[in-house]
Amino acid sequence: MLILSRKIGEAIVLDEKVTVRVIDISKGVVRLGFDAPHDMLILREELEEEVKKANIEASAKVDEATLSSLSKKITKK
Repeated sequence: MLILSRKIGEAIVLDEKVTVRVIDISKGVVRLGFDAPHDMLILREELEEEVKKANIEASAKVDEATLSSLSKKITKK
């Protein structure tokens, strides 16, 4: 893990595509601004974990026969 210190108004550039700027620091909370391509998904970590958990739960409810049938429909030309 890379750890950097930034002051308000300073930024970090990721892969020449994303700029992360410190907007504000107040009461132990850091506000960040992200300048990134519109097609790039940016999620808070806790939301990403929630989505993964929901996907795992949903996939556990589908039986093999249903998946096989769906697979056949998708691969038909």
